Amino acid sequence: MARHPFNLPRKKRTRGHVLADLGANHVEKVALGCGYAVDRVWHDYGLDLALYTFDRRGYLESGVVWIQVKSSDSPRMRQGGSAVLVRLQKRHILAWIADAYPVILVLYDAQSDCAYWLAIHDYFSGPESFAKLKGNTITVPIPTANLLSERAMWDFGRRKAVVLARGREP
Repeated sequence: MARHPFNLPRKKRTRGHVLADLGANHVEKVALGCGYAVDRVWHDYGLDLALYTFDRRGYLESGVVWIQVKSSDSPRMRQGGSAVLVRLQKRHILAWIADAYPVILVLYDAQSDCAYWLAIHDYFSGPESFAKLKGNTITVPIPTANLLSERAMWDFGRRKAVVLARGREP
């Protein structure tokens, strides 16, 4: 390996960068197993991936499912292990709630090589939803029963289809 003549500052790949890529890769792999396509969102406005679904004949379906991926080597667990806890910025949550298309929050656990998901619109629906939005950051529990799988991906596609059936397409 070449030595640098000067002690110049260089870019360093942190564990956080590796975890982010591992989390996105995990979601992509599950989606590809369903025959779906995933694009990484390079201009990050609180969303990491765009999921595109296809019908049984392989034709692209309208709309998109947005996915926000968080990754950790040791996620915080609710006592008893029924949920993993994710801290989110309130401004991101408000933007996700306002989006017509489904927004799925995914937490990737690198040590277990598994991921958990939560449908944001479902979690923040109902009259008590604004009570959950106190402060600039909100800790959201993702049930550990919500393992990211092909079945979950197909559910995401159905959620998008419901939005389109309601005529909410932008």
